[in-house]
Amino acid sequence: MEDKYVITVGRQFGSGGREIGRKLATRLGIGYYDKELLSEIQKETGLSPSFIAKSDEQPLTAWSHALAGLFYDGIPAQEQIFRYQSDIVRKIAEKESCVIVGRCADYILRDYPHCVNVFIHAPLAFCVERLFLNDGIPWKEGAELAVKMNKKRSTYYNFYTDKKWGSINSYHLSIDSSLLGIDPTVELIATLVEQKMGLK
Repeated sequence: MEDKYVITVGRQFGSGGREIGRKLATRLGIGYYDKELLSEIQKETGLSPSFIAKSDEQPLTAWSHALAGLFYDGIPAQEQIFRYQSDIVRKIAEKESCVIVGRCADYILRDYPHCVNVFIHAPLAFCVERLFLNDGIPWKEGAELAVKMNKKRSTYYNFYTDKKWGSINSYHLSIDSSLLGIDPTVELIATLVEQKMGLK
């Protein structure tokens, strides 16, 4: 059994991917990284948390190029943050077993042998209902937000990787969270990981 392994979780907006990732980490007794990566980037760069948050999982845009020069060699701000983020993801993977949500972690760790890449998706109606029940976002607004956020995540992922966001070829497991619900989905993924990593 290997001492360390990583589960990366890509997710559609509203599908419960973040909740599944957090519960999966608890279920397996390992670390969990999502927004926590932003604080690590802040420590590395000294940039303000609000600035880093604005760049988080955002596609490279004209806004980024306008900020070029803020970093060495005139590298656009978001691209430089992605480089810092990639270094931090690799360091975490070497240090401990964990779940990492988003941030192109599956691509960053593509050469890491002890990694399980999961993508969580669900029908739009399921995602919108979750947004309404969990965050009080009205249905129409939730549907528009889900489409917008998925487009951003797709653009970001496709820009920084040579893979396609959401494609079954990019992940070991792609699962519709509406089929079983959140907790059974967590258990399904945990069972897969335990078998693959020889944890049982």
